[in-house]
Amino acid sequence: MKKIYVEITNLCNLNCSFCIKNTRKGMFMSKDNFEVILSKLKNTTNYLYFHVMGEPLLHPLINEFIDMASKDYFVNITTNGYLIKKIINNKNIRQINISLHSFNEIYTKSLEEYMQDILEVADNLKDNTYINYRIWVNSPYKKKIIKLLEDKYKVKIDGHTTLDKNIFIDFDTEFIWPDLNNNYYNEVGTCYALKDHLGILVDGTIIPCCLDSKGIINLGNIFNEDIKDIQDKERYKTILQGFRNNKKHEELCKHCKFI
Repeated sequence: MKKIYVEITNLCNLNCSFCIKNTRKGMFMSKDNFEVILSKLKNTTNYLYFHVMGEPLLHPLINEFIDMASKDYFVNITTNGYLIKKIINNKNIRQINISLHSFNEIYTKSLEEYMQDILEVADNLKDNTYINYRIWVNSPYKKKIIKLLEDKYKVKIDGHTTLDKNIFIDFDTEFIWPDLNNNYYNEVGTCYALKDHLGILVDGTIIPCCLDSKGIINLGNIFNEDIKDIQDKERYKTILQGFRNNKKHEELCKHCKFI
């Protein structure tokens, strides 16, 4: 697979208005369980993404997990950026996606302090790590953030822009989380889920993609089964074949408009 999402924690240090919010029991993945995942995913993918729900940098073993995983995988992290200095000296990260639209003045840092920490880490890691700044076009702090980035990198930002060696900024619109109770419904459509990626929640539940935040499409558990066993299940095959035929079989997928 192109990538596998591993949720090392579903806890977060923020309470963003755009987040669907975690409804499951808050957990940190244990070192033993993480080792099981690393072992079972060999020959399945080369890329691990620490991302589903939660803030991965909140995990007390974040640097140890990065170092463990980097022995066999390329490690990618999605973070809100508030705890970025926890990984300032870690050279074993392939890519960091920083959601700058997570900033809010209600939290403990000013925008200048928030960005200063992020820019310091980016400077320190850019020789070994891709830094991808992400911001939504409707973010209330977009103009101020762009100004700070333009001053730092001495470039004019107009859409997706390369700022420096291995440092980029990417703009997008806020998406609607798939949810059984939202107002979107469509039985027709395709997806890359299960074709080139899947997700593993902090309790080991395997899901088709990183947007199944509640684990509604439960395909099995990595701690009790092997990936091959899960891929041989009828539900897995039905979902995958449906996407190939431009048809959504799962109810949650019918409420998703991400692709």
